[in-house]
Amino acid sequence: MASKVKADVKVLKGQDAENKVLDYIKRINRPYGAVDISANLKGAVPKTAAQKILLALAEKGEIKQKTYAKATFFVADQNSLDALPEHKVKALAEETGALTESSKALAAEIKAASAELARIKGAPTDTELSTQIDEAESKVAKLRAHLEPLRAGTPLVSAAELDALDAEWVQWRAEWVRRKKVFYNFWALVSDSLPPPDAVQLAEDLGIEYDTPEHLELERGPLCAPAHASKRR
Repeated sequence: MASKVKADVKVLKGQDAENKVLDYIKRINRPYGAVDISANLKGAVPKTAAQKILLALAEKGEIKQKTYAKATFFVADQNSLDALPEHKVKALAEETGALTESSKALAAEIKAASAELARIKGAPTDTELSTQIDEAESKVAKLRAHLEPLRAGTPLVSAAELDALDAEWVQWRAEWVRRKKVFYNFWALVSDSLPPPDAVQLAEDLGIEYDTPEHLELERGPLCAPAHASKRR
C-alpha cells in the first residue's frame, strides 16, 4: 500500500517569521492565540516561536494582547490598519444604497408573487369547478321546476290544505290563549301580596319573559282579530 506523503513546509525564522505572523494577524483581523496561528500557518512558524513573536509584537505596540481567564489572545491594533480611501468608502456607500433599493424592489416583487400564488392556490381546480357548475345547474333546474306552476297559474296550495292550516291555527292559538290566561291567574295569586319592585325582581329571578312589542303588535293585527278568528271557524 502506498504511503501518504506529507507536503514539505518551510519553517520560517527571525524577521521572516515575525513578518509572517504580523501579516497574518493584520490580514485576518481576528483574535488568535499562538497555537491557532501556528496551525493556521501550517507550521511555518512553530508554536513556541509564534508565542515569542506575538509577545514581542505586543511589547512593540504593533498588536494588542488580551487575556481572558487563563488564555491569552492577540489581535491587530485597529489604529494601525490601513483605512479605505474616501472615494472607495463613498463608492461602497453608493453600492450599498443601490443594493438596498434593489432588495426593497425584489422584496415587493416577492410579496406580490406570494399573494398571487396564494390566490391561485385558493382558487378551485378544474375538477372542483366542474362539480360546482353541475351543482349550480341542478339548483337552477329545481328552481325552474318550482316556478313552472306559478307561471301556469296553478295554485301551490290546495283549498283542502288551506282549510287544514286554518284548523291547526285556530287549535293552537286557542291553546296559547288558554295557557296565557292560566299563567296570569297564577301570577296574580303570587305577586298581589308583593310590592311592585319585589314582583318585578321575582319575575326576573324566575326568568319570566313577557310578550315583546312585536308579539303585542301581532295580537292587535288582523291575523288575530276576532272577526278573522270567527271567519276561520
